Amino acid sequence: MDEQKLKKRNLLFFPLGTVGRDMVYSLVTNFLYTFVLFTHELTAAQLSAIAGIMVAARIFDALNDPIMGNIIERTRTKWGKFKPWLAIGVLSTSVVVYLAFNVQLQGWRFVWFFGLMYFLYSITYTMNDISFWGMIPALSSDADTRNQFTSRATLFAGIGGTAASILIPLLTTGSNALGGNAVTAYGRIALAIAILAPAFLSFTLFGVKEQRNYDDEPVPPISFRKIVGTITGNDQLLWISLIFLLQQIGNGIVLSGVGSTYIYFEFGYEGGLYSLFTTIGMSVTALLMIFYPAISRRTTRKALMKKLLAVSVVGYLVQLLPGLFLRAGTVMLGGMDLKFLLITVGYMLANFGQYGFYLIMMISIINTVEYNEYKHGTRDEGIITSLRPFLTKLASALTVVIATVTYLICNVTQYTNGVSSFEQAANAGHITEAEKLASIESLLSGVGHSEAVGLLICMTVLPCVLMLLSHILYQKHYKLDEGEYDRIVETLKERRA
Repeated sequence: MDEQKLKKRNLLFFPLGTVGRDMVYSLVTNFLYTFVLFTHELTAAQLSAIAGIMVAARIFDALNDPIMGNIIERTRTKWGKFKPWLAIGVLSTSVVVYLAFNVQLQGWRFVWFFGLMYFLYSITYTMNDISFWGMIPALSSDADTRNQFTSRATLFAGIGGTAASILIPLLTTGSNALGGNAVTAYGRIALAIAILAPAFLSFTLFGVKEQRNYDDEPVPPISFRKIVGTITGNDQLLWISLIFLLQQIGNGIVLSGVGSTYIYFEFGYEGGLYSLFTTIGMSVTALLMIFYPAISRRTTRKALMKKLLAVSVVGYLVQLLPGLFLRAGTVMLGGMDLKFLLITVGYMLANFGQYGFYLIMMISIINTVEYNEYKHGTRDEGIITSLRPFLTKLASALTVVIATVTYLICNVTQYTNGVSSFEQAANAGHITEAEKLASIESLLSGVGHSEAVGLLICMTVLPCVLMLLSHILYQKHYKLDEGEYDRIVETLKERRA
């Protein structure tokens, strides 16, 4: 197969593999905490313990992710060094995810079970995630081609994640919940996603062919010193890691559960509302991901970031001001609550800028592979690319901490425990679905304006501040712009020649 045909085939089959994976990621990262909050009655101590488990698991990943990257670097099989871990990781993750959403326990027994499942998920998903994104440098070293792989994989990841983000609340909350209650609905959805993840990944496993230059290189030893040395010896990797972490924390706050809780408290316990909020909010990001390779040929990453930041700031203001000064249901526009409409449009604008930042950060991390080879003579793709999923998961854990503190300050559990008791009663057949919905509506009507505003401030002001900080640091400290990267690539070609 000639090089051009291979490139087209890889550009099709590689990104297809991530659709199901990102459904899993969306289910766990964006809805696990919501599932816990709205299907289990938790004390403040138990809720804090669950948040602590998530943070502890991410600290564990501080060792697990780079070590996994080092193990991938050592792997030599007839299927390559990435595909065995892709297969093992996706199958084991599917089992863990199914169990996490289908074992019905309450109280501290649930907390202990949650801890076991969450740590297992950290291990199994890491195998799959690091090996998937680690393949990109092995597919091409050409900057434009790499942009295509990154943007297209991010697009398909967005398709999977967005599909999950739309369908999960729609089918678990309110009148459309599968089985008439959230407990049953989440269990069925987890089963479906556990099947879809390996099905989609089979496109990558059987359809993608990578460059196998590493077969001629000596197998590197498993060395924690090597992992630490690779990371700390690459100043550009360190800076982009910090910048990416800050941006991801801000980007993930809405989807950590704060966004759905605010929507349910302010506009009603109906999953369709949150699905509409996320659908509109994420739809425009597809345009950026589709056209990013073309945009990148016309403007620099740093110039693009300034425009993206301006769009996001406007979006956060469009969410915040109506949220502070309009009451839900007081002004209608075309049958739609004007407050809900403005907050949703504002989220769309903010999300457009945030996802543009995310795409730029992804490419910026990957480009430190060549910088590492330029400085130290080794690419260390597995170790370097392992930082992206680690930082993403660390950010998701920290957003849970932020969400938990917000929930405790705003007294959210007073209402969610009531919702959980009604969901459990409906699952056990003690009340009908109609009785459950009426009871929840009556309960949530007592949510105070100040409590809702506290959630809104968390999901607008804090992400905006973190995005601004990441932008300042990127402009000042990240040196691998387009010209410098091209210079490094040409120098490496001369060295090899």
